[in-house]
Amino acid sequence: MRFSAYETTGFYDELFEPSGFPRPQAQLLINTIESLSDGQLLRYQHAADRLLLQMGITFNVYADSAGTERIFPFDLIPRIVTAPEWVRIERGLAQRIHALNEFIDDIYHEQKILKDGVIPREVIFSANSYRPQCQGLNPPRRIWCHITGTDLVRHTDGQYYVLEDNLRVPSGVSYVLENREVLKHIFPQVFEGLAVRPVNEYPSRLLEMLESIAPRSVDRLCVVLLTPGMYNSAYFEHSFLAQQMGVQLVEGRDLTVRGGEVYMRTTTGLERVDVIYRRIDDDFLDPDAFRADSLLGVPGLMAAYKAGKVSLANAPGNGVADDKVIYAYVPEMIRYYEGEDPILPNVPTYLCWRDADRKHVLANLESLVVKSANESGGYGMLVGPHSTAAERAEFAAKIQANPRNFIAQPTLCLSRVPTIIEDHFEGRHVDLRPYVLYGKDVYVLPGGLTRVALRRGSLVVNSSQGGGSKDTWVLAATEPS
Repeated sequence: MRFSAYETTGFYDELFEPSGFPRPQAQLLINTIESLSDGQLLRYQHAADRLLLQMGITFNVYADSAGTERIFPFDLIPRIVTAPEWVRIERGLAQRIHALNEFIDDIYHEQKILKDGVIPREVIFSANSYRPQCQGLNPPRRIWCHITGTDLVRHTDGQYYVLEDNLRVPSGVSYVLENREVLKHIFPQVFEGLAVRPVNEYPSRLLEMLESIAPRSVDRLCVVLLTPGMYNSAYFEHSFLAQQMGVQLVEGRDLTVRGGEVYMRTTTGLERVDVIYRRIDDDFLDPDAFRADSLLGVPGLMAAYKAGKVSLANAPGNGVADDKVIYAYVPEMIRYYEGEDPILPNVPTYLCWRDADRKHVLANLESLVVKSANESGGYGMLVGPHSTAAERAEFAAKIQANPRNFIAQPTLCLSRVPTIIEDHFEGRHVDLRPYVLYGKDVYVLPGGLTRVALRRGSLVVNSSQGGGSKDTWVLAATEPS
């Protein structure tokens, strides 16, 4: 396989210049691939697929009637991010996470940003993920978003834009770690030559962050990861992270609240729990506080949390900042709380609850991407240029019936990365989800999940919609000679 016929026109390519020559940071990788014997790269790809299958790296697709479990597709050709690019991304994410955290804390306390008219009150209180039960809540260190996965895209102008924030229970970091292990076996000399920054410290950083929010100081803290169970789409990740951190993976039935404290049932009796990394949505966390019909949560958990007897990551209620309508106000949040302009811009966004915006969206559905405010995984979305007249008519009716629930954005030309398609390379669109931990300080994992739209021309990278993943190589800064 060679790159001589690879097309670089029309989109920003992460590895190639518009002229067709490799970007400087990709030269060693391209040379290495070009030097392989015929068929060798495909053999590597097949070996990687077998390895990932043996590792059990799967995800569940709830809407797939043919079967719920699939192997997560992985492509060998990585995305490469230079050191200066990463410095800007890192600074921009730290700024954004800090502002979002200030916003969430403000919303559940003094609501200054609402009183000052920066964001309309009705936008907040009509958000599906606003939780009145969290009013007055004081999480440890006043941190609400401990683990965040922020989706970035690069447009044809070469600029990174924030597509959305994932603050509730972001997933995908296990694929980052496993993808890296696979590629280190296949391209060891390239890793060495390019000084690719490692990602394997994430589990220890995650555990360190979780321990930093514990409500008490003892020699041996008990941290657990709370999962909905083996049928959840991200169960592989839950079990993987628990194993990597050396903590117990538990379900709601494994925990109980006694005397206002949370305990884990063990073979030797009850053990007090200090910190819960919960991978369960707010609604199902505690039937006493949220949905009474939940069988996944722990009765009395919220009361124990409010009393400061146990810590939760992420904090309940933080999903208010996940709403795609509220996303549109994050630049204003940054200016309001940080006193500076955003380092990473938002994608321009039309809010359908505004009359002028709604009229524009309805008149231009064929050129816009329309999203439901609270859907994820690529669901509840219309990609205008790829839609039919019937689909546009259906979305127009939905928008008019419930304008608060929809936003629209220009159709961005997502950057591309060479991808192995059968026996040759084709460009496929990608996004990037870096992972941010917020405890004593802000830590951005040097890499992230590069999701790739494997269908030709598709802009939808979600695994549930036929997407796959690539490794993300962040290069270390070179020392001046």
